[in-house]
Amino acid sequence: MGTPIAGMMVGNMFHEEMHAVGENPVQGPDSPRNDPTDQPPYGQQPYGQQPPYGQPPLYPGMMPLGSKVETTNVLAVVSLVSAFVVNVVGIITGHIALAQIKRTGEKGRGLAIGGLVVGYVSLASTIILGTLLIIGILASTPSTSSHEPLAPQPSYGAQEMSGTLNAFGGITFGPGGGVFPAAELPGEVDLSQLSMDPAALDEIGIAPSASGEAVQVVVYPDFLCPFCAEFETTNGPALKTLRDQGKITLEYRPLGFLDQLSNGTKYSTRSAEAAACVANNAPTSYERFFDSLFKNQPAEMSAGLDNAVLVGLAQEAGAGDISSCLANRDFAGFVGDSSILAQNYGVAGTPTVFVEGQQWSQGPLSDFTAKALAAKK
Repeated sequence: MGTPIAGMMVGNMFHEEMHAVGENPVQGPDSPRNDPTDQPPYGQQPYGQQPPYGQPPLYPGMMPLGSKVETTNVLAVVSLVSAFVVNVVGIITGHIALAQIKRTGEKGRGLAIGGLVVGYVSLASTIILGTLLIIGILASTPSTSSHEPLAPQPSYGAQEMSGTLNAFGGITFGPGGGVFPAAELPGEVDLSQLSMDPAALDEIGIAPSASGEAVQVVVYPDFLCPFCAEFETTNGPALKTLRDQGKITLEYRPLGFLDQLSNGTKYSTRSAEAAACVANNAPTSYERFFDSLFKNQPAEMSAGLDNAVLVGLAQEAGAGDISSCLANRDFAGFVGDSSILAQNYGVAGTPTVFVEGQQWSQGPLSDFTAKALAAKK
């Protein structure tokens, strides 16, 4: 049986051993008390409340799972952009975009509506401008409808007809530049009775000449037409030579086809009327006046030569004073009927040339004419 002293020694030794391997439970000047940190309940972290199990944490810029990301409908953007370029595309894509937005809830409804508004306004403007342009062209171009026959023209202003102009708008030259009397005078032909059939050119005096007679050449020019001026430069001298040799008759029928290209002054018609005044009053001066009109040809899309200049050119050609004839528009009906007749009988542009009733379309005119001359032999 041990003594009390021995028990105390054993207890002290045990206490020192625990002090060596565990935390010091004693609070004192050299060993202050270290209270254990209060622990949160089990399963809870000490650095903040975490989301429920199975849901990841949210970071800046992230959307919760299951939430819908808002996007802008692509066709809505396409509609607005394309409406400024191709209005029909803007309208079509705008309607499709609105239908998609209604179904999906996407953004961009305002863009689609904007595209529709711009598209429809642009389309309406295009239609209005196109309509006005067509009306303007139709207003300045003679009608070609074969269902509206021409009314006969009993007279042409106060001007007395000299017999050099025929009923179809032409003046015909023979050897030496002499003028052939018109076989059918203006006002003597009931134009309303013509068939207006392009295949019936003989109705307007375009047909092969009789056997043994000179080859017939009919030229339709417009004094504003640059190709007509080029035609005269290229073919005029050769035609005049054949005419002076008595091999062909050369007839010119000036038209007012290009009035819409003279800024509202109707230069094509005015110059053709001036040529008719000269042909009627001073036919021997016609050729010089004809050449001067092409030599002084104004540009297309200009106002053309005014009446005072036309009168001056006629005087320089030796035709005398045509001012009253031009001012009174004595040959307005004559030129107008000639232009309508030409269109109704298939003349679609200038220059148009017929040789022995056949239209020249390709190849050198000299070759085309030579074949007609050879057939006469």
